[in-house]
Amino acid sequence: MPMYPRIRDLREDSDRNQTELAGLLGMSQTGYSKYETGENEIPVSVLIKLADLYQTSTDYLLGRTDQKTPYPPRK
Repeated sequence: MPMYPRIRDLREDSDRNQTELAGLLGMSQTGYSKYETGENEIPVSVLIKLADLYQTSTDYLLGRTDQKTPYPPRK
């Protein structure tokens, strides 16, 4: 599964709209919308913020795994 539908589904599952999520990321709604549609690539820094927000791994967001559980924190 490509990451674009996955980040949209996670946003919807958390009962947030694009404007709310964009505010959490410090960006415009239009900018965030382009990530969900695949029009713009998601920068690594934003990808990490999304993984932290949704308590999952970047690999899950990227579609490299279907396991939502985040990695254990570094020691």
